[in-house]
Amino acid sequence: MRVDVMHQQELSSAQFGSRADAYLASSVHSRGADLQRLESLAATIRPSHVLDLGCGAGHASFAVAQGGASRVTAFDLSAQMLAVVAREATARGHGRLETRSGSAESLPFADASFEIIVTRYSAHHWAHVPRALAECARVLKPGGRLVVIDVVAPEDQMLDTPLQVIEFLRDASHVRNYRVSEWAAMLCAAGFVTPSVDSWKLSLEFRSWVARIGTSVARIAALEAVFADLSDEARRYLNVGGELSFDIEAAWIETTAA
Repeated sequence: MRVDVMHQQELSSAQFGSRADAYLASSVHSRGADLQRLESLAATIRPSHVLDLGCGAGHASFAVAQGGASRVTAFDLSAQMLAVVAREATARGHGRLETRSGSAESLPFADASFEIIVTRYSAHHWAHVPRALAECARVLKPGGRLVVIDVVAPEDQMLDTPLQVIEFLRDASHVRNYRVSEWAAMLCAAGFVTPSVDSWKLSLEFRSWVARIGTSVARIAALEAVFADLSDEARRYLNVGGELSFDIEAAWIETTAA
């Protein structure tokens, strides 16, 4: 998939910057066993420096800071998101959490700067994931860990397509939810070892899901039409319920730098 990197970065920054406080308050983003797992990982490793790549409202940053990371850099395209992260970090007493602006495809950090890089619900917006992963490999210390937490697509193309359509109609900055097999291939190509993967279902309530990103009335109508026309197989995969509640698959994908 060819994506105009500059256009995609501008679109993502504009789309999410204006919704920063909504993502800070979102129960989907502010809660989850994955955040507890990040906190435990930081408590076990006690890293000197962690990068939260595409930090959004900063929930992953707060988790590793709470776990005892000596220094955390919350990194995002959106200055408005970073302002929310800085404000919340101060409120929570995370004095060693700093913010930095930039794109995942061009990281402004020296080689071997971090023990852990985490990216949570961000990579499906990146314009060029292989380039971003190459940058992750560069700035991770040898043996350092990369944790990707994101929605993943099913391996079955007939189920993959409706998921991508639904995601794009809701959010024009969506690029792709990648399959686990695609993640494994991209990570190995970037020089990482074969990842370990744990997945779970993430339940979404339709009205709050579209309200959080400010989906337009026209796109909401299109989404409702798509849900109405889903195949039985896709409807079962998404576990579509009343008021268009549905489930998507999220995954913790962990690997280490060579």
